[in-house]
Amino acid sequence: MTAPPREGRPGDLAGWLAYLETLHPRAIAMGLDRVRTVLARLGIRIACPVVTVTGTNGKGSTSAMLEAVMRSAGYRTGLYMSPHLQCYNERVRIEGREVSDEALVGAFGEVEDARTALVPAVPLTYFEFGTLAAFLLFARSSPDVLVLEVGLGGRLDAVNAIDADVAIVTSVDIDHREYLGDTREAIGREKAGIFRAGRVAICGDPDPPASLVEEAARVGATLCVAGRDFTATAEGAQWRYRGPGSERYGLPHPALRGAYQIGNAACAIAAIDALRDRLPVSAGALRDGLVGVELPGRFQVLPGRPTRVLDVAHNPHAARSLAACLASMGYHAQTHAVLGMLADKDIDGVVAAIKGQVDRWTVAPLPGPRGASAETLLASLARAGVPPAAVRTAPDVESAWRSAVDAAGEADRIVAFGSFLTVAAALAADR
Repeated sequence: MTAPPREGRPGDLAGWLAYLETLHPRAIAMGLDRVRTVLARLGIRIACPVVTVTGTNGKGSTSAMLEAVMRSAGYRTGLYMSPHLQCYNERVRIEGREVSDEALVGAFGEVEDARTALVPAVPLTYFEFGTLAAFLLFARSSPDVLVLEVGLGGRLDAVNAIDADVAIVTSVDIDHREYLGDTREAIGREKAGIFRAGRVAICGDPDPPASLVEEAARVGATLCVAGRDFTATAEGAQWRYRGPGSERYGLPHPALRGAYQIGNAACAIAAIDALRDRLPVSAGALRDGLVGVELPGRFQVLPGRPTRVLDVAHNPHAARSLAACLASMGYHAQTHAVLGMLADKDIDGVVAAIKGQVDRWTVAPLPGPRGASAETLLASLARAGVPPAAVRTAPDVESAWRSAVDAAGEADRIVAFGSFLTVAAALAADR
């Protein structure tokens, strides 16, 4: 598709986002050639250290911790994350603040100029276009450190067009089968595609696929693996980190809930240590960053009664972590689940992982062509042996959330999970 006339271009962020969805025939199209071509045209140069973070689960939490710690240390930060929960601006943060609509609109216009100046015009996906706009904004803000969260996979993700000084793979499990493969070996190879020669590569999975280890050796990256090269050990209300040339005692648990978060924090510390010659971080800044980090939708417990939990868990690995967190919360008379998922996810695997923590279910379809229908979710629950009397349907997640809140007693618990879309809708309905 050719660009609209300049005078006919979108005038606001909503218009641009709608326009971006029309530029490529596929919502997801793996590959770096398009991004690199437009990146060269834009002349973007990133001068600061870059930490790139991928992983089946945990990459958002790890990225947020890195931003929080580096800001506590006084550094000017840039953070790129996806997807967003409630507004697109969440994806691009400079000095801890979401960039403005005006800044995004201006950057989108420049990316559009660059891609349409090429012959033929380069058809960018929504994510590729947004990533290039973020790179443009970061380059102009002169950050001290840039944290980039991979959108999908690693090797062929648009974020990987910028070389990482430190690369983090938080975990490796099965997700996005149609793009990354259906084995941990295949997925590990894709995620290891962010590794670079002579630079540190961190793996938070204590049992990394052989493919990831082999790829690190092939490119000449210095691989640090959790449990082998660095450790995180809970010690009551605190925890301890040990890594290459670094030992830190009496660390506070991250403000993000869940026992698994110290593993993500350990990945962040390993990255911070890898950059210590360029960006030293004091013990006080590290502690302040860990206790001050915020990230909605990661085992987020809303204030008030009944207890209300939001979690973006959308694959079996994440659902198992969510189940463990729910089990550790103490007594609740009943747990009400609000479930909405995308049809291309392992719905059966997610349900199997968490059903032991749920007494009553309300399922709802998600919007868009990828959203799973209520009938699909009902069928999955039936296969898992959930009795029909324990299941209700709702026309949408907002209605499902309000229904669960109405049905729950003060001693009960409600958990909404299955997708970023599910959490976003539940958040909106709770206000």
